[in-house]
Amino acid sequence: MTDRADENIEEQDGEGEEKAGSSKKKLILFGLIGLLLLGGGGGGAAYFLGLFGGEETEQAAAAMPDPVFFYDLPEITVNLQTVDDREVFLKLRVALELENQDQVAKIEPYLPRILDAFQFYLHEVRSTDLEGSAGLFRMKEELHRRINLALYPLKVGDVLFKEVLVQ
Repeated sequence: MTDRADENIEEQDGEGEEKAGSSKKKLILFGLIGLLLLGGGGGGAAYFLGLFGGEETEQAAAAMPDPVFFYDLPEITVNLQTVDDREVFLKLRVALELENQDQVAKIEPYLPRILDAFQFYLHEVRSTDLEGSAGLFRMKEELHRRINLALYPLKVGDVLFKEVLVQ
């Protein structure tokens, strides 16, 4: 019986050594994973903070779009159509986005044509057409389309609302 007990003790010692070796391997593995995560996170943070690659920041600055110029149109006030024939007015102040300062001199002679196109469209707009942001977006897109038609071959980059008042 002592032989069997000795064998059991030897087996248990071997299992204990295996468990201890396996837990050490797991500890080392988790330690390495933690270091990789910390190093990767720190490296990513340094990259996004611009600590690496000074060339890229210079390229990004060079890739920035050219400055744009804005031209304010005169204030427009129109009477909107309503279902119940009450008076509703729209007061609109708009700025045009232009590519360069030279376009301002080219656009100014066409100002009566621009205002006519805007007035013509705005008199047909119903007060219900301007409800919500979708209504204002549609109006902005239509004004942009009409101004580019009025100024062709010149082109306006965007129509920007400075003030929209419906009362």
